[in-house]
Amino acid sequence: MISLAQVVPACVFGLAVTASLANPASATFAADETPKPATAAAETAATETAADEKSWQSLFNGKDLDGWKITNFGGEGDVLVEKGEVVITQGADLSGIHTDKKLPKSNYEVQFEAMREAGGDFFAGLTFPVQDNHCSLIIGGWGGGVCGISSLDGMDASENETTTYQQFDKGKWYKIRLVVRDNHISAWLDDSQIVDADTTGKKISVRFEVERSKPFGFCTYATTARIRKARLRSLPPEKPGQPAEDAASK
Repeated sequence: MISLAQVVPACVFGLAVTASLANPASATFAADETPKPATAAAETAATETAADEKSWQSLFNGKDLDGWKITNFGGEGDVLVEKGEVVITQGADLSGIHTDKKLPKSNYEVQFEAMREAGGDFFAGLTFPVQDNHCSLIIGGWGGGVCGISSLDGMDASENETTTYQQFDKGKWYKIRLVVRDNHISAWLDDSQIVDADTTGKKISVRFEVERSKPFGFCTYATTARIRKARLRSLPPEKPGQPAEDAASK
C-alpha cells in the first residue's frame, strides 16, 4: 500500500520535470546568467594585439629596395630581393644596404630575422642611431660566432662588455631584436638576451669600415645573408627606474 507521503513528492518531481521540458530555458538560467570573463579577456587581448601591430613600420616592401641604397664599401656583393627576402650576397669584405629614411634616434625597437647562407663571418651587422651617435649590432663576426656592439669607448664587439659567443648554423633563421634607449642598448637572439649595456657616459661609435652604413643599414662581411620580417617601432619614454625592455614586447 502506497502512502500519501510517498505520492506527493513524486508528483512534485513530475511537475518540475514537465515544466523543465516545456520551457528548456528555465533549466539553463544559471548558466545563461553567468558572466563570461574569458570572452571579454579574449576580446581585450585581440584589441591590444591589433593596436600593437599597427605600431610597427615595415622596413622593406618585399618587392624591391625602394627607399634603400646599396652601400658603396668597395668590393661589395650585389643586393636583391627574392621571395620577399633581402639577399645580401658575398663580397670581398663588406656588403650591404642603408637608408636615409626618417627614423627615430632613441626609444625605439627593431626586429628582424637573418640567415647565413654562405661564408663564415657576420651575417647581420645592423648600424643604428643612439641619439646623435651611431654604433652597430654584430651577429656572428670574428670567425663566425662573436656577437656584440661595435663600438663602446673605442672597443668593438669582440672586446667590450657586450661580447658573447654563439653557435650559428647555415641555412637557419635567427630572430634578432634590438631596443635602443638614451642610455641603454639591449639585444636578443631568439629568446636569449645577448646585450644589456648601460651606455651612460660612454663613447658610442662605429668602426671606420662601416661608416657608410650610417645612419641606418644592414651589412655582412664576406658572407651571403638573407633578411626578412624587418620592422621598427617607436617606444614610449622610459619611466625612472624602469628596466629598458619593460616598455617593449618580447
